[in-house]
Amino acid sequence: MAARRKRAAKTHAGGAKAPASKRGGNKERIIEALNTVLELELAGVVRYLHYSLMVFGHARIPIVKWMRDEATQSADHAAQAGEHVTALGGHPSLKIGKLLETHKHDISQILLEALEHEREGVAQYKKLLSLVQGKDVCLEEYARSLIHEETMHISEIEKMLRRPGDLEPAL
Repeated sequence: MAARRKRAAKTHAGGAKAPASKRGGNKERIIEALNTVLELELAGVVRYLHYSLMVFGHARIPIVKWMRDEATQSADHAAQAGEHVTALGGHPSLKIGKLLETHKHDISQILLEALEHEREGVAQYKKLLSLVQGKDVCLEEYARSLIHEETMHISEIEKMLRRPGDLEPAL
């Protein structure tokens, strides 16, 4: 009976057998990594929305728009991570990643905090990539594309931290 259930679980509707997983015994670690990404991206939503509320001065409007766009993108990234978790049979986390209120609302300080957050994102996506590389093309491409996106965010923040006219990176 157990053997029959096991065979049935490996069979899709229509009688085709499900492809064997190339993830090895890493499924739980992959789900854990995806949930960490989910939590980090949810923290990004809160972080960027909060930052957008604390911007004042002449350049407020474009900075607020950029931060709210970042919050929306973080929500999209969280949803993608959650979809991958459920595709693997896991349960998406309801936790939110680290949120630190420094009470420093100078634009440069906000950008430095955002830079730290984006670098943590790249580190988490690289960790995910290390778990799936050569084993799951879909998750590998997902991780690579998010590493690219987050790296571009880091470049934008670093440029925003430069003084006008400076060509050399500030950090």
